[in-house]
Amino acid sequence: MSFAPNVTEIIARARADLRMGVPVVLMSGGKGAIMMAAETLEPQRLADLRALGGQPILTITARRAETLKARAYDGDLARVMIPDDATCAWVQSIADPADDLSNPMKGPLRTERDGAADLNRVAIALAKSARLLPAAVLLDQANPAGFAAANLLTAVPADLAGPILLASPQPHPVVAARLPVEASEAGRLHIYRPEDGGEEHYAFEVGAPARDEPVLARLHSACFTGDVLGSLKCDCGPQLRGALAQMGDAGAGVLLYLNQEGRGIGLANKMRAYSLQDQGFDTVEANHRLGFEDDERDFKLGAKMLRSMGFSKVRLLTNNPRKIAMMEKNGIEVVDRVPLKVGENRFNTDYLATKAQKSGHML
Repeated sequence: MSFAPNVTEIIARARADLRMGVPVVLMSGGKGAIMMAAETLEPQRLADLRALGGQPILTITARRAETLKARAYDGDLARVMIPDDATCAWVQSIADPADDLSNPMKGPLRTERDGAADLNRVAIALAKSARLLPAAVLLDQANPAGFAAANLLTAVPADLAGPILLASPQPHPVVAARLPVEASEAGRLHIYRPEDGGEEHYAFEVGAPARDEPVLARLHSACFTGDVLGSLKCDCGPQLRGALAQMGDAGAGVLLYLNQEGRGIGLANKMRAYSLQDQGFDTVEANHRLGFEDDERDFKLGAKMLRSMGFSKVRLLTNNPRKIAMMEKNGIEVVDRVPLKVGENRFNTDYLATKAQKSGHML
């Protein structure tokens, strides 16, 4: 009998450690490194890392490297050598674009081109999964397992963790209960918990849709600012309410509410993107400057939830062709696309234009 955590549980523990600023140890074969998230790095931690000797490396994504004019020899990321006199504030200024325009001269940055970058890729994936800026400080260690044991740090088997971090977690049903809402008194809310310890997702079932017929469905990503506060910077709130209204009028439907705020980058990073938009960048440009892709969401979760509820065909309420493709790819037949064009106003005209021009939305 063993009470030791499995790899998925270790990843969840590492995610929490990184958010609190606690280092973790990444291990792969005989290699290993101490990893700290750049966003939660503290001066004393950086000093302790330097005291171990060796060359600490700041790993950033190729998107962030492009903004900083740093060479990304590894293709998808750049390994920036941290200068001996660099402060914690310097590290975080490389990771966070908040002061890029006021302090553009951050280099020249020296980046590594030799050696493998597999641990660095796992580090970026871990930082993203923790909803932190996609940047991490790493220091190679000759005896990673011994170091982890001696310092009681979470030891992450990187060769096993990498595929898990890149895969879509399986959402498991937890509970369902009747929930009457304004759009329909015949509502039922299903709670799903992903096996990776991440945020829960919800399926709201209107009426009693037949499982052997296409169901009117909406994949909706959480938007605290739009859904709750009524933000005028996006069309999320009107889309949510419009989808529920259509399902209520039809007497049946399923709303999949996925906790993937800010196109999957989290609320804090979304607000960072908003700050960059105030500087004149559009949605896609802001995400890239932060080091993220255009869209980091995982729509496979929605397909898995639909299948677990017994649905295989949908009439999808969406303007996003990527959602249609992802449903089809994951075994859900989209028999019809139902347009959902609501919520345009003078504050979000440019935002909607960017979605159409750069993300292919059918607006």
